[in-house]
Amino acid sequence: MNSADTRDVAEGRGLDVVTVEVIRSALESLAEQMTETMTRTSYSLLLKEGKDCSSSIFDASGRLVAEGANVPVHLNALGPCLKGMLKHHFPPETLVPGDVILTNDPYVDGSVGAHHTADFIVYEPVFWDGELVGFSTIFAHLAGAGGLDPNDWHTSIFEEGLRIPPVKLYSGGVLDEDLLKLILTNTSVPYAQRGDLLAQVSGAHVGADGFRRLLDRYGRDVVLRAVDAQIQYAERRTAEYIRRIPDGVYRAEKLLLEDGSMGGPVRLRLAMKVTGDRITFDFTGSDEQIAGPINCPKSATISACLFGLLAMMPPDIPKNQGPANLVTIDAPEGSIVNPTPPAAVYQRMAVTHQIVDMIFEAMAEVLPDAVVANSCGLIYGRGSAVNTTTHPDGGDISARQEWRMGTGPSTGGLGARASRDGLSAMPGWITNVASPSIESSEWEAPVLYRSKALYTDSGGAGRWRGGLGLRLSWQVKGEAARFSHTSQYSAIPPKGLFGGHSGAPSRWVVNEGGESEQVLRYQTGPTMSLDRDDTVTLYTPGGGGYGDPLDRDPARVRADVLDRKVSVEAARDRYGVVFTDAGEVDEPATAERRAALRAARSRA
Repeated sequence: MNSADTRDVAEGRGLDVVTVEVIRSALESLAEQMTETMTRTSYSLLLKEGKDCSSSIFDASGRLVAEGANVPVHLNALGPCLKGMLKHHFPPETLVPGDVILTNDPYVDGSVGAHHTADFIVYEPVFWDGELVGFSTIFAHLAGAGGLDPNDWHTSIFEEGLRIPPVKLYSGGVLDEDLLKLILTNTSVPYAQRGDLLAQVSGAHVGADGFRRLLDRYGRDVVLRAVDAQIQYAERRTAEYIRRIPDGVYRAEKLLLEDGSMGGPVRLRLAMKVTGDRITFDFTGSDEQIAGPINCPKSATISACLFGLLAMMPPDIPKNQGPANLVTIDAPEGSIVNPTPPAAVYQRMAVTHQIVDMIFEAMAEVLPDAVVANSCGLIYGRGSAVNTTTHPDGGDISARQEWRMGTGPSTGGLGARASRDGLSAMPGWITNVASPSIESSEWEAPVLYRSKALYTDSGGAGRWRGGLGLRLSWQVKGEAARFSHTSQYSAIPPKGLFGGHSGAPSRWVVNEGGESEQVLRYQTGPTMSLDRDDTVTLYTPGGGGYGDPLDRDPARVRADVLDRKVSVEAARDRYGVVFTDAGEVDEPATAERRAALRAARSRA
């Protein structure tokens, strides 16, 4: 950064802009190194290939200093949890070098702890010259930590695994072996979970050591003044962006469980209140918490709101405490966005995905170039079976082994935006978890994947087309199989913007094409049993389109047809593009077809 604004902030702190930028880059790189350390030393497929973890560095007061570009829903949640932990569990004066604090409890200081019991958070206090100067933090989803069946329809937090309040896993550098033994006794995959947890601690050590080396090089005063300068700079840039938005209240509303599954629908309401350079996300009017696992802890609500705001802003604004200083989040206690015990929360992502789409919808009229049409939403799929053939001694101590859908969670079509098509078969915005390879999934579990491909016409038509959804099919190759499923946008598909069409909805089919074919009525439900050789096929939603499809460049439509992203019929009926027998765009026929479609639209 070399803007006058950056220089003013740096010089106001008695620093030159180069030093501030070098320290910022070093801290952000350090956060990435922490995540890389964990994924390279972890044991479970979820982490070593899925990379379902994130890292952050905080100063001694709990302000966010730097974070890695990892899983958005993890980030911005660690600060509130840290502050709650320091307030209620471990005041700063009780911490010593070598301590490592662990928690997976969503209900820290209300509901600003972990997002669910499978999410373990490790905080390592960083001391330099005898003084507490910060915290090195990693947030990770650990396999086998979410109860017997993580994706089942739980009605209480007590069904979702062992809850661990903030406790010291290490005290003064000494591991609490009894605590570790207690944790590993409460999982069916103790070998993998032990490896993952210690990998997480190793990543936190990397962050703490790197922070100390930075202090050794530049000195405490210079580093902390550079941190202040970066936070002040990010806050100023964010304020400038918010001031571009006319003062007012911008609203959006969504239905969860919109197909009526599990007692739905559940209403989610958002009012974004902009006043000067401040913005409030107000969820007043959202439904109360329910007897189901889609309740969203406030920590996850905070993450989703800040992600939605940051995603619309220039990408060069540093991701630190600065933007959050200008944001207020009103989430009524006891609601779907801020539950109280003993509400179940394991599938809180059902809410976070919708919050992001709601933010874009609410801001569409005033920030049309910054928003994105609806994306695929939440998709969870988990199978497991007792494996008596290929891996009789591996994995779960019960011989049960599990697999995900052969994708990262929530993989489908992303919405289009003002300047380009949506991405296809990608994890939704708030997720950003890598998709494990089919080969690694088959290696570790009794499953055979039969197909994995984009499916034609699933992306919402528009001047810019929505991303395509994914068709994925697998077959059970074990005994006593169980299958859990959750998805969104089944009855109400992902909406387009500014005349763009909706993307295709989600669909689950058991034994597709066979005599016992069953299209699941509801897209969310309790765990069901499957027999050996049964198949499950998932059609994930496509992203919404952006702009009038009749304004799409015919050459782009032709390219989509050649790539089998759009059928010839959809090209004609949705885009008004007609082809010659040779497969070229028939320009006169296309102009005539588009004129006819516009006329029909005006008469409707």
